This record gives sequence, structure tokens and C-alpha cells, in this order.
Amino acid sequence: MNDAKPFAEWIGRQSESVDYVTERLVASFRAIFEPHLAQVPDGTAPLGIHWCLSPSIAPMAELGPDGHPAKNRDLPPVPQPRRMWAGGTVETLGPLHIGDRVRRVSTIADVTGKRGRSGELWFVAVDHEYMTERGPAIRERHDIVYREASSIVSATKAEEQGPLEHEASQRWEIDPTPTLLFRYSAITFNGHRIHYDQPYATQVEGYEGLVVHGPLQATLLLNLAASDGSTPRRFSYRGLAPAFAGNPLFVCRGGEGRTGELWTANPYGRVHMKAIIAEAE
Repeated sequence: MNDAKPFAEWIGRQSESVDYVTERLVASFRAIFEPHLAQVPDGTAPLGIHWCLSPSIAPMAELGPDGHPAKNRDLPPVPQPRRMWAGGTVETLGPLHIGDRVRRVSTIADVTGKRGRSGELWFVAVDHEYMTERGPAIRERHDIVYREASSIVSATKAEEQGPLEHEASQRWEIDPTPTLLFRYSAITFNGHRIHYDQPYATQVEGYEGLVVHGPLQATLLLNLAASDGSTPRRFSYRGLAPAFAGNPLFVCRGGEGRTGELWTANPYGRVHMKAIIAEAE
């Protein structure tokens, strides 16, 4: 890689989209996640539903072999093909209500190329602002990582392991069945085949099984963080290792009070995602 800033012309580029928080969307979301949702007032949409709004929509002829749109005009054309949800930060400014018209403004914040253990990696940071007629509701930093086609990253290093399940002060146990993954793919219009196509996930991309979505795990962690009645003002999360369908998924919270760490893990102590909450309102 050269010393020039890669894709510098993309930094600051914006795109806009509009979607609606419909009663059907909320009912579908609840059918997927209940009883693992924080309580919200009547007429308010559940936490995490913003990840279902304004999905990338492309005709079948424009999809790549992995099921993603082959050319997303809103994202820079980085050279590596395997797009994964790496993490991000969610700042909640106000609730989304059922019936809201939501305008999302997305801004390319950064594009960085690196070489890691698994080969060449590209990181794209996108800032989203979700606005209703009442003003900004959510500000989000979304981190995307692109990997080489043949590389699978296994998080087994000691520094990537978080608190074990038995250290949790609060815990939900989820059964991430293929049906659950399929329904979440459907509600988010996510065509990525690693979430529903077992032969593709295992034989082409080399995973152990169907991969549990990053935002699905983040939704569970966010709702666990708010299960005491306090919506986190800031919620930051980071994916560490893939979680797979068929393995119990523990959604855990450590410590007490208005700040703390949360994580998802399998029964053997491998941590899949970590999150930090701060400034609960």
C-alpha cells in the first residue's frame, strides 16, 4: 500500500434514504426477539430496530456471489470482497415511534487499509444520523471490515477473550436457530449467504456453520443493557469471533450500575462480541 490516503475522495461523501417505522415492521421485530427486548412505552419502537431501516436494495442481477450487492454505490470500491459487520457506536438521542418517517443521512468517515494475520484488511467507517420530524433520534458510527476471499479469522488469542459466562451478573440464553437467522435476514433484507446457506457458509467461506449476524447480537446486547429501564446514551460494541447457529448463545452483562461491559459468548467461553455502555439516561 502506498503512503497516500486511500479513497480520499470518498471521505465526507454523503447519501440519504427514507424509511418508515411501520406497525408490521415492529410486529415482525418483536416476533423475532421477544422475550429478549427491553420494555418501552406504548407507541415506541423497540431498541435496535433502526438496523432494519433503509437496507441496501439491489435487483437480483446486481448481486455478487455472496448475496450482497456487487456494487454498492454508497460505499467505496475497496479491493477485498468479504464484507463483515465489525462493530460501532450508537448514541440514542430520542426514541423512534411507530409511524415515524425516518430520514437517514450517511457519511463516509474513514477508509483504512491494513495487513493483519489473515491478510489484507480494509476498514470503512460510516456515520449515520437517523432523523424524525422531532429531530435527530440516533447517531451511529458503523464500522465495516473487508477481508480476502479465502481468509477465515478465528479469535483464539488470550487478549480477545472476555469475561466468562459465569462472571455475568445478568444473562440471557438464546438458541440461534437457522430459522431465527433467516427471519432476521428477511427483516433486514440481508442477502449475505453465510447467514442462511449452509453449504456456501461452510464449503465456500470455510465457516463452522451459519454465522449469527453482528447486528442481531448487538440488538440483544443493547436490549439487555436497557432491561433495567435505562436506555444507554452511548453503546459501543465490537465483534471478536463469529458465532454460529446451533450453539447456545449467552448474552451477558457484568457488574452493576449505569456503566459496564456486556458480551456474547458460547458455552465454552469464547467471546463473540463485546459492548460498553455509558451515560444511561
